[in-house]
Amino acid sequence: MPTVKQVFDALRAITEPGQQGDIVAQGQVHDLKIDEGRVFFKVRVASGRAEVMTAVRGLCEQALAPVAGVEAVEVEFEVASAQTRQSPTAETLGGVKHLIAISSCKGGVGKSTVAVLLAKALQRAGHAVGLLDADVYGPSAPSLLHCHHPEIQVDGPNFHPVDIDGMKVMSMGFVMGESPAIVRGPIVSRYVQQVLMQCHWGELDYLIIDLPPGTGDIQLTLVQQVALDGAVIVTTPHMLSLVDVAKGILMFEKVNVPVLGIVENMCAFTPEDSGATYYPFGRSEGSLQRRFGIDTLAELPITQGMSDPLQPGKVVESAFDALAVAMKGAVTRSQESQTAPPEVEVLPGAVRFLFNDGLVASIPNHTLRCACPCAMCVDENSGKRLLDPAQVPNTVAPEALMPLGNYAMVFEWSDGHTTGIYPWAYLRTLAEQHMADSAASS
Repeated sequence: MPTVKQVFDALRAITEPGQQGDIVAQGQVHDLKIDEGRVFFKVRVASGRAEVMTAVRGLCEQALAPVAGVEAVEVEFEVASAQTRQSPTAETLGGVKHLIAISSCKGGVGKSTVAVLLAKALQRAGHAVGLLDADVYGPSAPSLLHCHHPEIQVDGPNFHPVDIDGMKVMSMGFVMGESPAIVRGPIVSRYVQQVLMQCHWGELDYLIIDLPPGTGDIQLTLVQQVALDGAVIVTTPHMLSLVDVAKGILMFEKVNVPVLGIVENMCAFTPEDSGATYYPFGRSEGSLQRRFGIDTLAELPITQGMSDPLQPGKVVESAFDALAVAMKGAVTRSQESQTAPPEVEVLPGAVRFLFNDGLVASIPNHTLRCACPCAMCVDENSGKRLLDPAQVPNTVAPEALMPLGNYAMVFEWSDGHTTGIYPWAYLRTLAEQHMADSAASS
């Protein structure tokens, strides 16, 4: 039976007619399922491109025919209304070296504050920096930067960002003022596309894009329009925030944007008159890194000055200077990473893993499902397992597998559970533990 890696490697040879980049790199292939010799997957094509479906189907069948164990190939097409991701336009974004998205999967976690303070930290490090506030419904940059009614310089169909203390800034709040944005999704996406693509950003080392919270139209429009260097996900250690982190990771991975790391905001506070440190949302203590296989770039405290980016104070500046260094390192590692993930093969009743150092292990489906590390299966604060193995059917099996970059694998299980992200390091630990248990019982 073919492995997931073999299928994806074969499909990397296919480019949609008239497009650039193979269909795997462009995030067009998803919902891959392997059942014995039957290989099923979906291919996303842009609206108005129905004529390419027959050609792409033939190319997929041709590419997979030589793969050992492939007996049948079934391709289902999904028409996407959004445009495919493109490289930055020479007119407006050609001088930008790195585009970084700052995202959160729910509101109220301090994402916009982190975006502005990170941009200021990069600027202190000597970089030319721009900031795009892409939240149409609740723009934060005007308030955070104390700039509410600037004059926007227009140049034909394009316009120029506002210079605030040497940083180039654009926000829908500069245009709308205090008026609420009462517009529907497609129009919002068009607005965001305009402020990004029709703004003269000039020469920048970093353009920080403050996305609105969630994983909706605006986020998808942006990540599909330009080639982002990566995304930083902001959260708090609160259980409700962490549950949604997986959704953000999956969104970025599906559109081929690397997740650079996670920022845990509002982790703790230490009163000046007390030596004690308090953790209002509990302590994650690296659980995010273990759960998702993605680095935690910073654990930010609750401290005076955090809410005023123009006068943050030395403690806040120091924390964000460290975050800026960590983020730049993550960008470099992401660009240089060539590590191949382990090979994965779905067997009857088990999943077989071949790791790069030669370790081979088959983990039973039931064991793998019960070891799911997501917040629905493991208590965030105590680490206690919430999932009762007796409630998981013995016949449970993976129905779909999706690699997440070079750091994790997502399993969609036959019992309906789809939120489990298994980092490769975690899978390696499970494999070693299962081998040890098997040897002890034999």
